[in-house]
Amino acid sequence: MEKSKVYFTDFRASSNCNLLQKLEKLVKKAGIETLPFADRYTAIKIHFGEPGNLSYLRPNFAKVIADLVRRQGGKVFLTDCNTLYVGRRKNALDHLDAAYENGYNPFTTGCHILIADGLKGTDETLVPISCEYVKEAKIGRAVMDADIFISLTHFKGHESTGIGGTLKNIGMGCGSRAGKMEMHSDGKPNVDKSKCRSCGACRKNCAHDAISFDENRKAGIDHSKCVGCGRCIGACNFDAVHPGEDSANEILNCKIAEYAYAVVKDRPNFHISLVMDVSPNCDCHSENDAPIVPDVGMFASFDPVALDVACADAVNRQPVLNGSFLAEQPQTTHDHFTDTHPVTDWRSGIDHAVKIGLGNRDYDLVVIK
Repeated sequence: MEKSKVYFTDFRASSNCNLLQKLEKLVKKAGIETLPFADRYTAIKIHFGEPGNLSYLRPNFAKVIADLVRRQGGKVFLTDCNTLYVGRRKNALDHLDAAYENGYNPFTTGCHILIADGLKGTDETLVPISCEYVKEAKIGRAVMDADIFISLTHFKGHESTGIGGTLKNIGMGCGSRAGKMEMHSDGKPNVDKSKCRSCGACRKNCAHDAISFDENRKAGIDHSKCVGCGRCIGACNFDAVHPGEDSANEILNCKIAEYAYAVVKDRPNFHISLVMDVSPNCDCHSENDAPIVPDVGMFASFDPVALDVACADAVNRQPVLNGSFLAEQPQTTHDHFTDTHPVTDWRSGIDHAVKIGLGNRDYDLVVIK
């Protein structure tokens, strides 16, 4: 197979070319303008950042891409899906508040924001893929309604997947709440009875009669009847219903790759990854630890798999920053992400993505000055 092209530019800037101008030059050289934007809906998938975390991408970068799409006649919007965990992005209203608080709004980005899976994370499109782990991916509807898909990723570490790169941004990020549950577990939610308010909303939203109440009016889920749709998670306003956490990290990475495949297959797509503020954990945390390596630069490609590999390779060539979490860990594997989180293997997701035809592990790096 021919190597994929990954385009790169560093973070050096001058009075003649600032970082935003370098980003635009990069994506143009990488071929973004060859996409058929005119009169078509374009989704830019981004992580708006959990409030309290300061390593998420600034909205200025998103505006560069949104403005370019608009100049090509495209109808562009920024998007993300709701989260499973307790936080500021678990429903569309709180999610939008969090995005605005972190600087994302139509005035700073030049386009509107849509939470792809709706108010409670239940607005989804079922995408048949018949892969090894996932047969029918549950993707936020607004993502699948778009004609063209672009990912804009903050590349970093991740405590479960090893890296939080393009595949993670697309696969996990575009899954509805039920989709996220499927990736994280076998799709069977549970109830924290200490948080249950006995409101009955979960039972009203269960189409399979899987939810009942005990003598203390606390909900419980019969897993023999539950089909793992996740509607009860979205229906509960008190965070009493939560997914299981029973998938090994390697399987989680494989499921993420399959969900990413569901998102990008059969339509134009393009991917951008910024390797800066490389924190050890996900931007879903309401805090960010110190970067583990120096900032590297900006990458772009039509191949999301090659893009993740190129970014990981670039990080692994960097020195470990003193005072970081990584500097406190034993340096045993010569891989910064494995040394940061030894129970993870980020390459498992790459290998599976190649296996299902999502992209290519091998790449040629094209440096843009």
